[in-house]
Amino acid sequence: MHALGRVLIIAGSDSGGGAGVQADIKAVTAMGGYAATAITAITVQNTLGVHGVHPLPLDLIEAQARAVLDDIGADAVKTGMLGSVSVVERVAAILDTTGAPAVVDPVMIAKGGASLLDDNAVEAVKTLMVPRAAILTPNAPEAEALTGLVVADLDGQRRAGEALLVLGARAVLMKGGHVEGPTVIDLLLTPTGETLLEGPRIETTSTHGTGCTLASAVAAGLAQGWPIETAVAEAWAYVSEAIRRAPGLGAGHGPLDHGWTLRDRP
Repeated sequence: MHALGRVLIIAGSDSGGGAGVQADIKAVTAMGGYAATAITAITVQNTLGVHGVHPLPLDLIEAQARAVLDDIGADAVKTGMLGSVSVVERVAAILDTTGAPAVVDPVMIAKGGASLLDDNAVEAVKTLMVPRAAILTPNAPEAEALTGLVVADLDGQRRAGEALLVLGARAVLMKGGHVEGPTVIDLLLTPTGETLLEGPRIETTSTHGTGCTLASAVAAGLAQGWPIETAVAEAWAYVSEAIRRAPGLGAGHGPLDHGWTLRDRP
């Protein structure tokens, strides 16, 4: 375990800076870790949506990861947008060689509705990524796609989370942003119990990249040796404040204020 907490991020690039590896790097940095990346795809993106997706060659994705792992190393790995079955298969193989805990964000759809995962790749995520996850961080639609269960309330979150534990994830953070109601509840499930993280729903259009940011913040905590409950609680508090302080950029789904922790220091 390195004192700084090294996180290898395997995910897509968001040119708008609100999600993807750009959000990941900001979140890991804000949480006190060191971020390195292996980019899976380049997206043409802003707050109004995803206007193009350009996957990178498999060997180039792996070469980036190997270059980082062979020299800098990693105390945790965070995966985001993978896109296709072949990328999922290659990333799963990379994870098997790292020995570091993996935070798997099963990214499927962008905030504006664009698909970021091929339909036929959902099964690959289920069979290859879920069992390799030290913690899986699905939102309600992603959990529904992976389990076939309806996630419309806390009970649905719990049932889907338990099903994902059975599929092999060592912990599941069931995000509740898509579940209707005045309170947002995220549910952390581990084999030993559950933790509820809840707060009032923040009325805002600035939620672009919340999933990427939360997963990366958790990875930064794990990379620094924090227990999973601590890493999740700290990440949750960080993201909540980042949403509250969102700068209101762009005309669509705006980004968070990833850097608020840096400005709050004396």
